[in-house]
Amino acid sequence: MAENEFLLATEPLRKRFQDILPQGGNLNLCLACGACAAGCPAAGLAGMDPRKFVRMIALGMDEEILKTPWVWICTQCQRCIHSCPMKVNIPEMIYRTRASWPREKRPKGILGSCDMALRNPSGSAMGTPVEDWKFVVEDVLVEVREKQPGWENLQAPMDKEGAYFCLNQNSREPVMEPEEMVPLWKILHMAGADWTYPSQGWGGENYCMFLGDDQAWERIVRNTAEHVDRLGCKVLLNTE
Repeated sequence: MAENEFLLATEPLRKRFQDILPQGGNLNLCLACGACAAGCPAAGLAGMDPRKFVRMIALGMDEEILKTPWVWICTQCQRCIHSCPMKVNIPEMIYRTRASWPREKRPKGILGSCDMALRNPSGSAMGTPVEDWKFVVEDVLVEVREKQPGWENLQAPMDKEGAYFCLNQNSREPVMEPEEMVPLWKILHMAGADWTYPSQGWGGENYCMFLGDDQAWERIVRNTAEHVDRLGCKVLLNTE
C-alpha cells in the first residue's frame, strides 16, 4: 500500500484518541500553555514539541504527524501529562500514533530489536543464546570472586527455584559490558536478598513496546512471566 493510500485508509487520528481525551475527545481543552513542552526532554528536536503535536492533531494535520520522526524521539517519560493542567494524555496519543505507522516504516533499529527478541527464548534484543547468557554470568562471577577481596561469597544464581525475586537484565550488558552487572549483584548480596536470574525470558528491555506493537509487546511480557512462574518466584525485579 502506498503511503498516501495508507493515510486515506485510516480514520482521523483525533477520532482514534477520543476515548483518552478529556470530555469526550475535546482537544480544545488544551490551553496551549506550554507546560508540557517546558519539561519535555524531546522538545525542539525535529522541530517538534508536545504542545505542537497536540495542536497538529487538533487541526487534523494527520499526514504531517504520520511523517515526523519526533513521535519516535519521545521517551514516554510521562512528564507532559503530569504537568498538563487539563490532563491531556499526550504519551498515549504518541503511542497510538506510532502504532498507526505501517510496521515496515517504523525505525529499523527498534523494529530489528523487537523482532530479534521475539525469535529467541531469552527475550534478548541482542539475540543472545541461553548458553551464552549462562556462561557470561558464571564467568564474570568467578572473576569477581577471585580478583575482588571481600566478595569471595558473591552469588549470581541462575534458575533458582523458589527465590523471592526474579531479575531480568538489559541484554546489551552481558554482551558488551558484562562488568556492569556486578554492582547490582553486590547490592542484592549486601541486602541479603533471595534472588535469581531466569535462563530464559531474562531480556529486560522491551523494544516491542517502543515500537507500538501491542501483540509483540505482550508476547515478550508473557515469555518472561511464564519463566518467573515456572521458578516459583514471588516478585519480578525489572532492572529497566
